[in-house]
Amino acid sequence: MTVDTQSSVSLTPSTATSVSSNVTTNEDTDTSVISSDFETFLLMLTTQLENQDPLNPIESQDFAVQLATFSGVEQQVLTNDLLENLTGALGASDLAQLAGWVGMEARVNAPAYFDGTPIDIAISADPGSDSAQLVVRDTYGREVSREEIPTIGDTFSWAGTDDSGDPLSTGTYTFEIVSINQGSQTSVQPALHYAKVSEARVGVDETELVIGGGIVVPSSQVTALRDASVP
Repeated sequence: MTVDTQSSVSLTPSTATSVSSNVTTNEDTDTSVISSDFETFLLMLTTQLENQDPLNPIESQDFAVQLATFSGVEQQVLTNDLLENLTGALGASDLAQLAGWVGMEARVNAPAYFDGTPIDIAISADPGSDSAQLVVRDTYGREVSREEIPTIGDTFSWAGTDDSGDPLSTGTYTFEIVSINQGSQTSVQPALHYAKVSEARVGVDETELVIGGGIVVPSSQVTALRDASVP
């Protein structure tokens, strides 16, 4: 910002106010210059005094208005800087929370990606059931495996084989647990499984987790977490 100090220029109070407004509203003005430009503002006022009309001197209240305007703009700049720093800090905090998901094993209600590595299935048979079966379906919903599983315990390791014991192909599968009591089926419910989180990101409504095969799971569908490094 520059101030023309030639004596041929006459700055009236209204003109000075216009100059001040133009300076403070210029989108290309660096905020650091605005916040540290009080000396330039004083120079502008001095220039006004030197070039004022002796028959119509500037009123003291005009100086007060200009000073208040400049101070208000300076405070707004400082407030904007503070909000920007605060937003950055909150963003870093969000990223730190997202990082906490990565590398963990989440128990999710979602399709599972099988690549030859056994998958831990959460046991959730009905209380009082005397037996239970794990039903495995492929991407098209076709049953590819059915086997007996324990009715109590935390997890069951699914090896990824069909009814003949042959390995299933790499792909996405879903699981169901059939509860049986005295030979009668009592319920069929989705089986949750553990999957390693490879990415966590901010979604539209909530955090989204990416597990094996690029499957995206909302964080609201996670019912448990465990350390992937602990056997």
